[in-house]
Amino acid sequence: MEYFFQQLINGMTLGSIYGLIAIGYTMVFGIIGMVNFAHGDVFMVSAFIALIFFLFLTQVLGFGSLVLALLVVLLLGMALTSLWAWTIERLAYRPLSGSFRLAPLISAIGMSIFLMNLVQVAQGPRNKPVPPMLNDIIVLRDGANYAVTLSYKQILIIVTTTVLLIAFSFLVQRTALGRAQRACEQDRRMASLLGIDVDRTVSLTFVIGAALAAVAGLLYMVHYGVVNFADGFVPGVKAFTAAVLGGIGSLPGAVIGGLLIGLIETFWSAYFSIDYKDVATFCVLAITLIFLPSGLLGRPEVEKV
Repeated sequence: MEYFFQQLINGMTLGSIYGLIAIGYTMVFGIIGMVNFAHGDVFMVSAFIALIFFLFLTQVLGFGSLVLALLVVLLLGMALTSLWAWTIERLAYRPLSGSFRLAPLISAIGMSIFLMNLVQVAQGPRNKPVPPMLNDIIVLRDGANYAVTLSYKQILIIVTTTVLLIAFSFLVQRTALGRAQRACEQDRRMASLLGIDVDRTVSLTFVIGAALAAVAGLLYMVHYGVVNFADGFVPGVKAFTAAVLGGIGSLPGAVIGGLLIGLIETFWSAYFSIDYKDVATFCVLAITLIFLPSGLLGRPEVEKV
């Protein structure tokens, strides 16, 4: 039983990271109906930005406070990653907004390849280690053969995801920007006729999604202690799977989908073969979509006539 609860904590930690990345997918798809396949690599770039700033602050400037260093890294990472996303949206997506539907998708894939190779050339193909941090643990239950522990980094990841989900759900439901986003989601042309700046709303959505990816990148760096130029592909695909599983277009659904993906991976790796954890994840996705085509919390799409 102790082993089960430990894997439950590990799965929730991994799923929280997937959930943060998935929110970026679901926000962009909800407004412009496009899957931003470069979002996973934006997350990867944010992890490298966090690593560079963290090493600069701690080893060059000599920051003694880990909490202060992580806070500064978070703010700088969110700002630079958002700038990246804004640039990508202006250069790669907005000029194709009036073209056929596959054009932005192809542009997103090209941007993903560009970002991956840019980081590979700039940082090299090797893993970049991070100094150990937040390794202290809390022993929740000390069993005869196995102890259930909760590390400070796991607490940070789970609490951060919960707080951000609440904050961005409030933003979408209760603010002027959220109302503009929901109006663009329903009908972009009508929203434009009603005075909503659609291009500005889309750009801000990309910026918000990238800021969340920056948070996920920092948490990923803290959790795993290593980053690599290829880290954007697999977590990006898993996060997109989480968004589809939870119901793409739903913020709570994205996080719930991320938690489910994390739990499936963790429990399958713990009790079965780790080689087939991805197969198990996508099988669960396929079964869910057979019975719930819109995902767990998604709304059926209504065709406009």
